[in-house]
Amino acid sequence: MKLLRHLATTLLVCLPLVAAAQSASDFPNKAIRIVVPFPPGGATDAAARLVAQKMGEHWGQPVVVDNRPGAGGNVGSDIVAKSPADGYTMVMGVTGSHAINTSLYSKMPYDPLVDFVAISQVAVVPNVLVVHPSVPANNLAELVALAKKEPGKLDYASLGNGTAAHLGMEMLKSAAGIDITHVPYKGSAPAASDLLAGQVQMMVDGLPSALPHVKAGKLRAIALTSLHRAPALPDLPTISETYPGFYADAWSGLFAPKGTPQPVVDKLSAEVQRILKLPDVREKLAALGAEPVGSTQAEFTAHVRREIDKWAKVVKTSGAKVD
Repeated sequence: MKLLRHLATTLLVCLPLVAAAQSASDFPNKAIRIVVPFPPGGATDAAARLVAQKMGEHWGQPVVVDNRPGAGGNVGSDIVAKSPADGYTMVMGVTGSHAINTSLYSKMPYDPLVDFVAISQVAVVPNVLVVHPSVPANNLAELVALAKKEPGKLDYASLGNGTAAHLGMEMLKSAAGIDITHVPYKGSAPAASDLLAGQVQMMVDGLPSALPHVKAGKLRAIALTSLHRAPALPDLPTISETYPGFYADAWSGLFAPKGTPQPVVDKLSAEVQRILKLPDVREKLAALGAEPVGSTQAEFTAHVRREIDKWAKVVKTSGAKVD
């Protein structure tokens, strides 16, 4: 009887492991959904569609992109957090939805670390600090000197309160000890429009959208917010070259609901890493101004933790809040 009980207990312990292995071996056997928590057309949406296409071709199953915008990425992300943990529903999370928002919003419907399992970071889009040509500063040192000479007189635009563009400038203000006034807009287009017209003096914007204006001489690039220089502007320094460790780029990556079987997570992560090594994928992402990453689950999880901690300090310092 003891032997039978021991065998029965062993069987009960092993059954979930066997089921997980079986679920991974035939995964996927139906359509996969990637939720993009923003409207169609942006860099995050384009990257998700690129990954979905390659994933579908490789596995022979439909991989659909479902746009669910709202609340800075919280609406779509929450849908996935509450979806079945089987690997068939993922979200293309970004800096805001899975790092900044945890400190920015007084009430969050999910916890990026508790309610999700990281799969792989997909891409990074460098941001660039640009100024209107009327600003008498050609580099970061001159801009900081100007701001210190005239505290509070310079304005900077952002894509909205609590966005990476806003908080990136707040990081710079803190690092450099300068006072520049924040002017929030509802999106990149109206912010860029007023900057081009000289209504505001500067802003942090995505390199892909700012680059045409820089090349046309309508804006002057001061520095990148990334840790390394960008091929598109190889002579443009990074802010981190003056203030070591400064990093305020926009990133995206895939997450699944917590509880997704580890073998399925491993299979998804390996597939994303494979896709991001394909030459045509890297070329298409570069055309979007994005740099492919393709990290492991452990690497991406560690990155998210660092980003949550980093942005929490910036949000606290800036006093930014969204209710």
